[in-house]
Amino acid sequence: MSEMTALEMKRKEKIAHEEEAQEKLDALIPQPVGYRVLIALPNAEETFGGEIIKATKTLRDEYILSIIGLVLDMGEQAYADKDRFPSGPWCKRGDYVLFRANTGTRFKVGNQEYRLMNDDSIEAIVDDPSVITRA
Repeated sequence: MSEMTALEMKRKEKIAHEEEAQEKLDALIPQPVGYRVLIALPNAEETFGGEIIKATKTLRDEYILSIIGLVLDMGEQAYADKDRFPSGPWCKRGDYVLFRANTGTRFKVGNQEYRLMNDDSIEAIVDDPSVITRA
């Protein structure tokens, strides 16, 4: 068994430090209560086709007007109302979902943007979020 080089050890330490920092950030993400659903938004690409840098306003608009997100968590009363949701929940943790552009409370933890929205704000489940764009 060979010994690790100094570069390999430094890289391993950096990865461990980044993982620890991410775990601390993850612990700071608010947990939804009541009938709220926590959604993680995809990070906006900073360039068009990898070549032309997007304007700050364009990036901001892409975040604000996002319509696709990943369901991370749900409050204890999400989809519990049998009168409003007779066939059960519209989505589950791990689903990519579609919602209206300005839905929910927007916030960031670290570099990740999230939305906290009502359970009935989810409009569709999306199998492949990479093919959906806002019209």
